[in-house]
Amino acid sequence: MRVFHKIPSAVFDDPNLVSCAGLVPVVALAERAGLHELIDAHVRVPGTAGANPVIKVVALVAGMIAGADSIDDMGLLRHGAMGKLFSAVRAPSTLGTFLRAFTFGHVRQLDAVASRFLVNLTAQVPVLAGADKVAFLDIDDTIKATYGYQKQGAGYGYSKVKGLNALFAIVSTPLSAPLIAASRLRKGSTNSPKGASRLVADALATVTRAGATGIITMRADSAYYTHDVIAAARRFGARFSVTARMDKAVTRAISQIPEDSWVAIKYAQAIYDQDEKRWVSDAQVAETTFTAFTSRRKAEHITARLIVRRVKRLNPQSAPVGQGELFSIWRHHAVFTDSAEAMVEAEATHRDHAIIEQTFSDLKAGPLAHMPSGSFAANSAWTVLAAIAFNLTRATGTLASKFHAKATTATIRAQLITVPGRIARSARKIRIHLPQNWPWEQVWQFMFTAASGPPLPAT
Repeated sequence: MRVFHKIPSAVFDDPNLVSCAGLVPVVALAERAGLHELIDAHVRVPGTAGANPVIKVVALVAGMIAGADSIDDMGLLRHGAMGKLFSAVRAPSTLGTFLRAFTFGHVRQLDAVASRFLVNLTAQVPVLAGADKVAFLDIDDTIKATYGYQKQGAGYGYSKVKGLNALFAIVSTPLSAPLIAASRLRKGSTNSPKGASRLVADALATVTRAGATGIITMRADSAYYTHDVIAAARRFGARFSVTARMDKAVTRAISQIPEDSWVAIKYAQAIYDQDEKRWVSDAQVAETTFTAFTSRRKAEHITARLIVRRVKRLNPQSAPVGQGELFSIWRHHAVFTDSAEAMVEAEATHRDHAIIEQTFSDLKAGPLAHMPSGSFAANSAWTVLAAIAFNLTRATGTLASKFHAKATTATIRAQLITVPGRIARSARKIRIHLPQNWPWEQVWQFMFTAASGPPLPAT
């Protein structure tokens, strides 16, 4: 590809162009799902900075979907003919002042909006297909690195990276891509399980209302191997699948598994062993019954299955001191679960917890590329708005095609959202002229028609 003949001149002078015509069906879908009404009913930020929260919250969400990852980037909503497509678009400085007016209580108001909006979205778009049979709730946190000394709450946590800690609950099904059911921004020095039981309870309440009426399995890594997190899942009737920490009780239970109980398995696709820093294709699996949290009162003991995968060590000298010959030869990975699946299937289901990393990658390639404010409450509000934007983007992709239903948010943004358009008026109606031979024209039209048409039938 070469520039045609001579390099052309460029002038920014067309008042009828927009760079993100795909925001029209996105905002239309948000209106259909009641986002504006939910904000009006639940968000009350005092003072002049908090005036017109509906306009400002929707603008922030729309800007994130179009690619904004900072407050200044919200200026992309104020170009060309955007004022002809959307009313009352606010300047970035106004939106920044609005976010800085937030307190923890106002962030919780946004949490209420995000929860109810997800429920409404699932009623409009089949974003949780199959949730009436099987659904998974994955809990994990991620560190968003920050720089300088102006960020409230920034600190060093378990990753030794200075930043803020964001905790998420992700809901998915075997037929659908993940959605964010709940989120919390925490100080960078926070321990992973802090507040996780409350998040699990909130997320399970949300996904149940959103149509997850079948078997729900909460999955988490060893940081959430605590009584409170597992008990929160059980109170809502959910199953659990949590990586067990290799404490003395778990080690003792593993050492008592008979040698003839181990079943050899070969993975169709190799899995990456974080401790050994290598890809693993072969392993052995066994299970035993185990009672956890025996240091608590008897009524709080939890008895379930302990499914153990073991892999031969490449370096026997790396074995933990004092754990015997068995642990010098094998490295063990234990899962504490009450799953009703067969042993090998339950172990494979737990490994699918890694799906949450794709969500983190999408968020950090989008709205969470930065924590835009020095105010912790403003960054907390930004995190909740990022979750709303993520779910709305996922719903938009679902309306377009099966491919876009599971595509990354960056792909959806490039193919469906940031589509240039020229605005024209005819017979008192606005028409958007889009690029001829756009590769995704057909699926864009599917999305546009579905978002702008009558409500979809419930699934």
